[in-house]
Amino acid sequence: MEQEKTKVVEQEIIKEENALAIQQCNNNLTMWNDKETMSVAVRMAEMLSKSTSIPQSYQNKSADCLLAIDLANRLGLSPITIMQNSQIIQGNFSWKGVACKALIENSGRYKKTRYVEVGTKGTDDWGMYLQAIDKEGEEINGVTVTIGMAKKEGWYSKNGSKWQTMPELMLKYRASAFFMRTECATSSMGFLTTEELEDISVDTNNKSNLTNLLDKEIINNKK
Repeated sequence: MEQEKTKVVEQEIIKEENALAIQQCNNNLTMWNDKETMSVAVRMAEMLSKSTSIPQSYQNKSADCLLAIDLANRLGLSPITIMQNSQIIQGNFSWKGVACKALIENSGRYKKTRYVEVGTKGTDDWGMYLQAIDKEGEEINGVTVTIGMAKKEGWYSKNGSKWQTMPELMLKYRASAFFMRTECATSSMGFLTTEELEDISVDTNNKSNLTNLLDKEIINNKK
């Protein structure tokens, strides 16, 4: 009985999603400038929130589902994809680290991307940066993230930090997040990653150092 109910809800969601997509293709309407489009989006959000197939953090939270729908339409993805690759932390939307590289590749600006390792594994100079080849064949290198940086910013020493147990994974997550922030900002829609939100809480003073690093990188890439 529960499975049948879930199936019906999912079918209704698909119908509403198609209706919303058609409406937004007409005259560039969005839920924020058209009452009818907003009405469709709200109904879809309410149905999505009742589904047991979506992540638990979105269940019974129609407002958060509405945000996922808006992001999905802006990025050309499905709301379910947005939900599966994001988390709501203390009321803040955040991308999961694993989503960054996928969002960069989905932007259509690059032919291929890869992680480049630098330094010596097991030392503070060990790090990663994300490299991409754009459609003109130009090589774009993101900000290099090292273990030394993680220690200076306070990420490494935080209680329960994954930087100590899974350093390679965290280097990749942060390298792709930095690339998205500096080279492909429209893909992030201004939101931080889950790992960034967790690390920011370590020390607000260190946050300014991180911001300065990113600002400097953006300026260099504009030259």
